[in-house]
Amino acid sequence: MSSLNLTTKQTQLQKLSPTQIQVIKILEIPSCDMIKRINEELQENPALAEGRDPVQQDSGENDMPDENGYNDETKSIDDYNYDDYSSDDDTPDYKLYSSRGGDSSSTNDIPFSVGMSFGEYLKRQIYLTKMDKPQRHIAKFVVGNIDEDGYLRRSIEELVDDINFKEGLSVSDREMEDIVSEIKRFDPIGVGAFDLCDCLLIQLRNKKQTPSVILAQKILNQYFDEFSMHHYEKICQALNIDDVTIREVISEIKKLNPKPGSAWAGTVYDRHQTNVIPDFIVENNDGQCNIQLYNNDLPELHVNHEYTELLEDYARNPNQSAKTKEAVRFAKAKIDAAKWFIDAIRQRNETLMKTMTAIVKAQTEFFQEGDEANLKPLKLQDIADETKYDVSTISRVSNSKYVQTEYGIFPLKFFFSEKITNNNGDEISTRELKKVVREIIDKEDKFNPINDDQLVAIMNQKGYKIARRTVAKYREQLGIPVARMRKEV
Repeated sequence: MSSLNLTTKQTQLQKLSPTQIQVIKILEIPSCDMIKRINEELQENPALAEGRDPVQQDSGENDMPDENGYNDETKSIDDYNYDDYSSDDDTPDYKLYSSRGGDSSSTNDIPFSVGMSFGEYLKRQIYLTKMDKPQRHIAKFVVGNIDEDGYLRRSIEELVDDINFKEGLSVSDREMEDIVSEIKRFDPIGVGAFDLCDCLLIQLRNKKQTPSVILAQKILNQYFDEFSMHHYEKICQALNIDDVTIREVISEIKKLNPKPGSAWAGTVYDRHQTNVIPDFIVENNDGQCNIQLYNNDLPELHVNHEYTELLEDYARNPNQSAKTKEAVRFAKAKIDAAKWFIDAIRQRNETLMKTMTAIVKAQTEFFQEGDEANLKPLKLQDIADETKYDVSTISRVSNSKYVQTEYGIFPLKFFFSEKITNNNGDEISTRELKKVVREIIDKEDKFNPINDDQLVAIMNQKGYKIARRTVAKYREQLGIPVARMRKEV
């Protein structure tokens, strides 16, 4: 007969604090969206005030605010003990849960794009569905993961894990699948597809179901690899169809849009219509690179002193009514949230500047001369080692951030690349290798294109010792198809 035993087990878990989660979220926001985020917080938290701190102005230089944005008078509030009047239930939602949607009506003086963006167009369609409020919030998250081509290049499991971590929600795979399925009905047709095959099938299912359309769906479902590689003879043999029929299917598929996002004329991703707001400005003054964080339009923030005065009054007269105690708990929670937000912005600015400084240090020659050939091999881990930040932090900084130089505006990702060693023992950036690959293919005979083996041989002659699979990878990253599909007839 088995018995039940009660045992204790000590385990070590790593869990992000609410402060760390808040800093991570703010760190990911580009400068063009920060003013919107600040306006949202100003509207939601009355203890957060915009402009210069009046106490600082009245008291002069001896009472300047510290690096967190509040002065000694504000910090003295923490000396009072409110444990008798607060509990875990009084913890502000700011610390536990934060869902910043795109519904804010606040405007930005700096336009990020002309007209409505592609993402905004998709979000508006959410309100035309029968989704309830929680589902709409999840749908906005999904839409935010759709790229400029209109693809949702993330699995259901990845989306669920991400929203559960970032938003503190509990979303099941089935719930996410239903919402993604609903988004796939949005305009333009094909948006939200996981890959090219899925995109084409969505469009075919929305067409009149003629014999050619039905057959096209069958071919894409069962023989997509063969179709994409132009192995039409294998498909004809497998399905016992003739050349006329396969040509009709090819004609139907060619009418489809492989990039539904490009159909949106006002898309924010249209490179010719997009005005990118840089997060950094790097100026070259006689070989000396000066870095500025673009914060010109961000307002100064401080804690509202009407709330701090309420706490000070209570500290002097603690024996007050229950209603006053409730107001004190509310004020303390809002002040804490305001401090957290101000400190999160300070940490964001500090992290951005430290990271950009390390990038400029690593790529000094480029910032001085603007020649892409001067870009050195650089990995996220290199900057992480230099700044002492985690590599995930560097990844968040480099994502959706831009720097303005006298040679143009560049995404931070532009400055990162892997490396190989050439025959002379010099380290070569993979960016340079891709450039060489493109130049070779651009000069090839289009009636007799160069295959990957020939490309490897040419690269070796130029001093770049590189494997065939690496050449194939670079070719694919450049969006260049295999030789057979580049051949002109």
